[in-house]
Amino acid sequence: MDRRRFLRNAAVVPAAGMLAYAGGTGVAVARGTTHKGSRAPLGPQDWMAALAPSTALRTLTLPGTHDSGARFGGPWTECQDTLIADQLAAGVRFLDVRCRAIDGVFAIHHGAFFQHLMFGDVLIACRDFLAAHPDETVLMRVKQEYSTVGDEEFRQIFDVYLDQKGWRSLFLMEDTLPTLGEARGKVVLLADNGGLPGVRWADPEVFDVQDDYQAEPFSKYPRIAEQFRQAAAEPGPFYVNFVSTAAGLPPASNADRLNPKVRALLDSSEFAGTTGLGIVPMDFPEAEPGLLEAVLAHNPTS
Repeated sequence: MDRRRFLRNAAVVPAAGMLAYAGGTGVAVARGTTHKGSRAPLGPQDWMAALAPSTALRTLTLPGTHDSGARFGGPWTECQDTLIADQLAAGVRFLDVRCRAIDGVFAIHHGAFFQHLMFGDVLIACRDFLAAHPDETVLMRVKQEYSTVGDEEFRQIFDVYLDQKGWRSLFLMEDTLPTLGEARGKVVLLADNGGLPGVRWADPEVFDVQDDYQAEPFSKYPRIAEQFRQAAAEPGPFYVNFVSTAAGLPPASNADRLNPKVRALLDSSEFAGTTGLGIVPMDFPEAEPGLLEAVLAHNPTS
Protein backbone atom coordinates (compact mmCIF):
# COMPACT_ATOMS: atom_id res chain seq x y z
CA MET A 1 0.00 0.00 0.00
CA ASP A 2 0.98 3.66 -0.26
CA ARG A 3 2.19 4.36 3.29
CA ARG A 4 2.16 8.10 2.80
CA ARG A 5 -1.53 7.89 1.98
CA PHE A 6 -2.07 5.63 4.99
CA LEU A 7 -0.31 7.96 7.38
CA ARG A 8 -2.52 10.81 6.25
CA ASN A 9 -5.50 8.72 7.40
CA ALA A 10 -3.93 7.54 10.66
CA ALA A 11 -4.01 9.47 13.91
CA VAL A 12 -1.17 11.97 14.26
CA VAL A 13 1.37 11.43 17.03
CA PRO A 14 4.06 13.85 18.26
CA ALA A 15 7.04 13.94 15.97
CA ALA A 16 9.42 13.71 18.93
CA GLY A 17 8.03 10.29 19.71
CA MET A 18 8.53 8.77 16.28
CA LEU A 19 10.99 5.92 15.92
CA ALA A 20 11.31 3.66 12.92
CA TYR A 21 10.88 -0.09 13.24
CA ALA A 22 13.15 -2.02 10.93
CA GLY A 23 12.34 -5.68 11.21
CA GLY A 24 13.39 -6.09 14.83
CA THR A 25 16.49 -3.89 14.74
CA GLY A 26 17.09 -0.61 16.44
CA VAL A 27 17.29 0.58 20.04
CA ALA A 28 14.33 1.67 22.10
CA VAL A 29 14.65 4.30 24.80
CA ALA A 30 13.36 2.69 27.99
CA ARG A 31 11.81 4.37 31.00
CA GLY A 32 14.05 2.40 33.32
CA THR A 33 17.00 0.04 33.38
CA THR A 34 16.63 -2.97 31.09
CA HIS A 35 17.29 -6.23 32.89
CA LYS A 36 18.12 -9.05 30.54
CA GLY A 37 19.07 -11.65 33.16
CA SER A 38 16.87 -14.57 34.12
CA ARG A 39 16.76 -17.30 36.67
CA ALA A 40 16.05 -19.72 33.87
CA PRO A 41 19.23 -21.77 33.20
CA LEU A 42 19.63 -20.76 29.56
CA GLY A 43 18.72 -17.12 29.97
CA PRO A 44 15.66 -15.20 28.81
CA GLN A 45 16.23 -15.74 25.09
CA ASP A 46 16.20 -19.53 25.41
CA TRP A 47 14.36 -20.24 28.62
CA MET A 48 12.07 -22.83 27.01
CA ALA A 49 14.92 -24.87 25.54
CA ALA A 50 15.44 -27.09 28.60
CA LEU A 51 11.76 -28.05 28.83
CA ALA A 52 10.45 -31.39 27.59
CA PRO A 53 8.58 -31.42 24.27
CA SER A 54 5.58 -32.95 26.05
CA THR A 55 5.22 -29.88 28.30
CA ALA A 56 1.68 -28.46 28.20
CA LEU A 57 1.61 -24.70 27.59
CA ARG A 58 -0.90 -24.21 30.40
CA THR A 59 1.66 -25.56 32.88
CA LEU A 60 4.06 -22.69 32.13
CA THR A 61 4.32 -19.14 33.40
CA LEU A 62 4.63 -16.91 30.34
CA PRO A 63 5.72 -13.28 30.59
CA GLY A 64 3.61 -11.19 28.24
CA THR A 65 3.08 -7.61 27.19
CA HIS A 66 -0.29 -5.91 27.12
CA ASP A 67 -0.90 -3.93 23.92
CA SER A 68 2.54 -5.04 22.81
CA GLY A 69 3.02 -2.48 20.02
CA ALA A 70 1.74 0.59 21.88
CA ARG A 71 4.79 2.84 22.15
CA PHE A 72 3.42 6.13 20.77
CA GLY A 73 0.58 8.56 21.26
CA GLY A 74 1.24 10.11 24.65
CA PRO A 75 0.98 8.94 28.26
CA TRP A 76 -2.58 7.64 28.05
CA THR A 77 -1.79 5.49 25.00
CA GLU A 78 1.74 4.20 25.54
CA CYS A 79 1.98 0.79 27.23
CA GLN A 80 5.48 -0.35 26.25
CA ASP A 81 8.90 1.19 25.82
CA THR A 82 10.72 -1.59 23.94
CA LEU A 83 10.46 -3.05 20.45
CA ILE A 84 8.76 -6.38 19.86
CA ALA A 85 12.14 -7.95 19.12
CA ASP A 86 13.54 -6.68 22.41
CA GLN A 87 10.52 -7.95 24.32
CA LEU A 88 11.07 -11.44 22.93
CA ALA A 89 14.78 -11.31 23.72
CA ALA A 90 13.94 -10.37 27.31
CA GLY A 91 11.81 -13.49 27.77
CA VAL A 92 8.34 -12.32 26.73
CA ARG A 93 6.39 -15.14 25.05
CA PHE A 94 2.90 -13.64 24.79
CA LEU A 95 2.14 -10.73 22.47
CA ASP A 96 -1.11 -8.75 22.49
CA VAL A 97 -1.39 -7.47 18.90
CA ARG A 98 -4.08 -4.92 18.00
CA CYS A 99 -4.75 -4.61 14.26
CA ARG A 100 -6.56 -1.85 12.40
CA ALA A 101 -7.97 -3.14 9.13
CA ILE A 102 -7.30 -0.47 6.51
CA ASP A 103 -6.72 -0.61 2.74
CA GLY A 104 -6.37 -4.38 2.81
CA VAL A 105 -3.64 -4.53 5.46
CA PHE A 106 -3.28 -4.50 9.25
CA ALA A 107 -1.78 -1.45 10.94
CA ILE A 108 -0.93 -1.71 14.62
CA HIS A 109 -3.00 0.72 16.66
CA HIS A 110 -3.85 1.61 20.22
CA GLY A 111 -7.20 3.28 19.88
CA ALA A 112 -6.92 6.04 17.30
CA PHE A 113 -3.13 6.13 17.42
CA PHE A 114 -1.10 4.41 14.72
CA GLN A 115 1.96 2.84 16.34
CA HIS A 116 4.32 3.23 13.37
CA LEU A 117 4.21 -0.53 13.04
CA MET A 118 2.50 -2.85 10.58
CA PHE A 119 1.42 -6.42 11.22
CA GLY A 120 4.15 -7.57 8.86
CA ASP A 121 6.76 -5.86 11.06
CA VAL A 122 5.49 -7.83 14.07
CA LEU A 123 5.72 -11.04 12.07
CA ILE A 124 9.25 -10.24 10.94
CA ALA A 125 10.33 -9.76 14.55
CA CYS A 126 8.77 -13.10 15.53
CA ARG A 127 10.22 -14.94 12.53
CA ASP A 128 13.73 -13.63 13.16
CA PHE A 129 13.59 -14.42 16.86
CA LEU A 130 12.27 -17.95 16.35
CA ALA A 131 14.80 -18.65 13.60
CA ALA A 132 17.56 -17.75 16.05
CA HIS A 133 15.89 -19.56 18.98
CA PRO A 134 14.01 -22.51 17.48
CA ASP A 135 13.20 -24.15 20.83
CA GLU A 136 11.00 -21.18 21.80
CA THR A 137 7.41 -20.37 20.86
CA VAL A 138 5.37 -17.16 20.81
CA LEU A 139 1.68 -16.98 21.68
CA MET A 140 -0.02 -14.14 19.83
CA ARG A 141 -3.45 -12.70 20.55
CA VAL A 142 -4.75 -10.95 17.42
CA LYS A 143 -7.58 -8.46 17.95
CA GLN A 144 -9.26 -5.85 15.76
CA GLU A 145 -8.60 -2.27 16.91
CA TYR A 146 -9.93 1.08 15.62
CA SER A 147 -11.76 -0.49 12.69
CA THR A 148 -15.11 -2.17 12.36
CA VAL A 149 -14.87 -4.47 9.36
CA GLY A 150 -16.82 -7.71 9.61
CA ASP A 151 -15.21 -10.98 10.63
CA GLU A 152 -15.19 -12.22 7.03
CA GLU A 153 -13.25 -9.19 5.76
CA PHE A 154 -10.86 -9.34 8.72
CA ARG A 155 -10.17 -12.98 7.87
CA GLN A 156 -9.64 -12.14 4.20
CA ILE A 157 -6.94 -9.65 5.13
CA PHE A 158 -5.34 -12.17 7.49
CA ASP A 159 -5.33 -14.74 4.70
CA VAL A 160 -3.46 -12.27 2.48
CA TYR A 161 -0.67 -12.29 5.06
CA LEU A 162 -0.73 -16.09 5.21
CA ASP A 163 -0.74 -16.84 1.50
CA GLN A 164 0.14 -13.83 -0.64
CA LYS A 165 2.75 -12.50 1.78
CA GLY A 166 4.04 -15.96 2.71
CA TRP A 167 3.50 -16.09 6.48
CA ARG A 168 1.47 -19.32 6.76
CA SER A 169 4.47 -21.43 7.77
CA LEU A 170 5.16 -19.16 10.77
CA PHE A 171 1.80 -19.88 12.41
CA LEU A 172 0.30 -22.77 14.29
CA MET A 173 -3.47 -22.33 13.95
CA GLU A 174 -5.07 -25.44 15.41
CA ASP A 175 -8.19 -24.97 17.53
CA THR A 176 -6.64 -26.77 20.51
CA LEU A 177 -3.56 -25.87 22.52
CA PRO A 178 -0.42 -27.63 21.29
CA THR A 179 2.32 -29.10 23.41
CA LEU A 180 5.52 -27.11 23.65
CA GLY A 181 7.20 -29.53 21.27
CA GLU A 182 4.50 -28.97 18.67
CA ALA A 183 4.66 -25.20 19.14
CA ARG A 184 8.43 -24.76 19.01
CA GLY A 185 9.57 -22.42 16.27
CA LYS A 186 5.99 -21.26 15.66
CA VAL A 187 3.59 -18.47 16.55
CA VAL A 188 0.54 -19.98 18.24
CA LEU A 189 -2.48 -17.93 17.15
CA LEU A 190 -4.96 -16.94 19.86
CA ALA A 191 -7.91 -15.65 17.87
CA ASP A 192 -9.70 -12.64 19.35
CA ASN A 193 -11.82 -12.23 16.22
CA GLY A 194 -14.64 -14.45 15.06
CA GLY A 195 -13.19 -14.84 11.58
CA LEU A 196 -9.74 -16.06 12.56
CA PRO A 197 -8.54 -19.64 12.91
CA GLY A 198 -6.68 -20.84 15.98
CA VAL A 199 -7.43 -21.23 19.67
CA ARG A 200 -10.35 -19.00 20.66
CA TRP A 201 -9.13 -16.25 22.96
CA ALA A 202 -10.81 -16.29 26.39
CA ASP A 203 -12.77 -19.46 25.60
CA PRO A 204 -13.93 -20.50 29.10
CA GLU A 205 -13.33 -24.13 28.18
CA VAL A 206 -9.63 -23.28 27.85
CA PHE A 207 -8.82 -20.02 29.65
CA ASP A 208 -9.43 -18.38 33.01
CA VAL A 209 -8.84 -14.66 32.37
CA GLN A 210 -8.42 -11.80 34.83
CA ASP A 211 -8.44 -8.56 32.83
CA ASP A 212 -10.05 -5.84 34.95
CA TYR A 213 -8.52 -2.98 32.97
CA GLN A 214 -10.84 -0.42 34.57
CA ALA A 215 -9.70 -1.15 38.13
CA GLU A 216 -7.59 1.46 39.89
CA PRO A 217 -4.32 -0.11 41.14
CA PHE A 218 -5.48 -0.17 44.77
CA SER A 219 -8.31 -2.55 43.78
CA LYS A 220 -6.51 -4.17 40.83
CA TYR A 221 -3.67 -5.66 42.87
CA PRO A 222 -5.92 -7.96 44.99
CA ARG A 223 -7.42 -9.32 41.76
CA ILE A 224 -3.92 -10.04 40.42
CA ALA A 225 -2.85 -11.73 43.64
CA GLU A 226 -6.01 -13.84 43.81
CA GLN A 227 -5.58 -15.02 40.22
CA PHE A 228 -2.01 -16.14 40.98
CA ARG A 229 -3.21 -17.94 44.10
CA GLN A 230 -5.98 -19.68 42.17
CA ALA A 231 -3.57 -20.74 39.42
CA ALA A 232 -1.23 -22.24 42.02
CA ALA A 233 -4.02 -24.00 43.94
CA GLU A 234 -6.30 -25.12 41.08
CA PRO A 235 -4.24 -26.13 38.03
CA GLY A 236 -6.11 -27.02 34.87
CA PRO A 237 -7.25 -23.90 33.00
CA PHE A 238 -4.81 -21.79 31.04
CA TYR A 239 -4.72 -18.84 33.40
CA VAL A 240 -4.30 -15.29 32.09
CA ASN A 241 -3.53 -12.58 34.64
CA PHE A 242 -3.33 -9.03 33.29
CA VAL A 243 -1.17 -6.85 35.54
CA SER A 244 -1.96 -3.83 33.37
CA THR A 245 -4.69 -1.26 34.00
CA ALA A 246 -5.52 2.16 32.59
CA ALA A 247 -7.84 3.36 35.36
CA GLY A 248 -7.24 6.68 37.11
CA LEU A 249 -3.74 7.31 35.81
CA PRO A 250 -1.83 6.61 32.58
CA PRO A 251 -0.53 3.05 32.08
CA ALA A 252 3.05 4.00 32.98
CA SER A 253 1.99 5.48 36.32
CA ASN A 254 -0.12 2.45 37.12
CA ALA A 255 2.73 0.14 36.14
CA ASP A 256 5.03 2.03 38.50
CA ARG A 257 2.58 1.24 41.29
CA LEU A 258 1.67 -2.35 40.37
CA ASN A 259 4.82 -3.89 38.92
CA PRO A 260 6.96 -3.67 42.09
CA LYS A 261 4.18 -5.27 44.15
CA VAL A 262 3.77 -8.10 41.64
CA ARG A 263 7.53 -8.72 41.59
CA ALA A 264 7.63 -8.83 45.41
CA LEU A 265 4.66 -11.20 45.53
CA LEU A 266 6.16 -13.63 43.02
CA ASP A 267 9.50 -13.52 44.84
CA SER A 268 7.84 -14.14 48.22
CA SER A 269 7.95 -17.39 50.17
CA GLU A 270 4.23 -17.84 49.46
CA PHE A 271 4.97 -18.62 45.82
CA ALA A 272 8.29 -20.40 46.27
CA GLY A 273 8.41 -23.43 43.99
CA THR A 274 5.08 -22.77 42.28
CA THR A 275 4.76 -23.23 38.53
CA GLY A 276 1.98 -22.96 35.97
CA LEU A 277 0.80 -19.44 36.76
CA GLY A 278 -0.19 -18.91 33.12
CA ILE A 279 0.13 -15.86 30.87
CA VAL A 280 1.08 -12.64 32.65
CA PRO A 281 0.61 -9.60 30.36
CA MET A 282 2.23 -6.43 31.72
CA ASP A 283 2.86 -2.80 30.84
CA PHE A 284 6.50 -1.66 30.86
CA PRO A 285 7.81 -4.90 32.44
CA GLU A 286 11.47 -4.18 31.73
CA ALA A 287 11.30 -0.88 33.62
CA GLU A 288 10.89 -2.76 36.92
CA PRO A 289 14.17 -4.46 37.89
CA GLY A 290 13.71 -8.18 38.41
CA LEU A 291 10.07 -8.39 37.29
CA LEU A 292 10.58 -10.57 34.23
CA GLU A 293 12.98 -12.74 36.21
CA ALA A 294 10.37 -13.15 38.94
CA VAL A 295 7.80 -14.33 36.38
CA LEU A 296 10.20 -16.70 34.65
CA ALA A 297 11.21 -18.25 37.98
CA HIS A 298 7.79 -19.94 38.13
CA ASN A 299 8.50 -22.40 35.35
CA PRO A 300 9.63 -26.01 35.55
CA THR A 301 13.36 -26.52 35.16
CA SER A 302 13.08 -29.47 32.78
